[in-house]
Amino acid sequence: MLKHSDFPRNVETNRVQVLSEALPYIQQFAGRTIVVKYGGAAMKDSTLKEKVIRDIVLLSCVGMRPVVVHGGGPEINIWLEKLGIEPQFKNGLRVTDAATMEVVEMVLVGKVNKEIVSLINQAGGKAVGLCGKDGNLIQARPDGREGIGFVGEVSGVKIQILESLVSSGYIPVVSSVAADETGQSYNINADTVAGEIAAALGAEKLILMTDTAGILEDYHQPDSLIVKLDIQEARQLIESGIVSGGMIPKVNCCVRSLAQGVKAAHIIDGRLEHALLQEIFSDSGIGSMIVASGYGGTK
Repeated sequence: MLKHSDFPRNVETNRVQVLSEALPYIQQFAGRTIVVKYGGAAMKDSTLKEKVIRDIVLLSCVGMRPVVVHGGGPEINIWLEKLGIEPQFKNGLRVTDAATMEVVEMVLVGKVNKEIVSLINQAGGKAVGLCGKDGNLIQARPDGREGIGFVGEVSGVKIQILESLVSSGYIPVVSSVAADETGQSYNINADTVAGEIAAALGAEKLILMTDTAGILEDYHQPDSLIVKLDIQEARQLIESGIVSGGMIPKVNCCVRSLAQGVKAAHIIDGRLEHALLQEIFSDSGIGSMIVASGYGGTK
């Protein structure tokens, strides 16, 4: 027989408090689109992966409309190595020649995408896997920088297929491969794809899962996290050099999506368990939130 006293009182109390705190956010965001860029450690660590997948399904179960966008760099490197192709990078960008592009497309669209879809379905969600080519979702163009091959930019987004899926209760899972008007495939940065999709859908939130705590005032001090800032402040941080390196494209991606109508953009630490739920459903949040100037919301 299981008695009430067998459960630690503080565990019960904490659970109730968490649920109570989550209620206003569930009410506020019900029916709203949340675009999640999934990658980094949260994709590589199997325990974290399982929790992220469950969190995404939970968002769907409480009435939100999650759309997942993913990359898969480490997995691409593994398969390039298996096929005897040397991974090459130039200024932090993967050099994507024709042979590499074939592998990128096979791995992202055929393997990583379908694995995420399968995990969401196993957790009780209804996921559908897509790449930028499906339904002409993303139109690509060359990045334009010399010597990087088939690295692309987003030239247009047609969201009809996403709208059709989310309105029917499905969770779209989008890999960051797209084609130009001639059918040539391009590898596009997954943060960029997530930002452009969020803008096109008029999403409530864009959430980038990263391997850092968020935007730090001092890179060496994890407790110098900037919890909330607006577009102007974000641009100033880039100009002053406080935001640097790999964080620049992430912040620019957030700023661009906000300028196109997304309500709030979040950069969160995907290495922490349930980071997604903490950012959306708690008063304190967990990462950095960038908002359009004049945004009055707390989350």
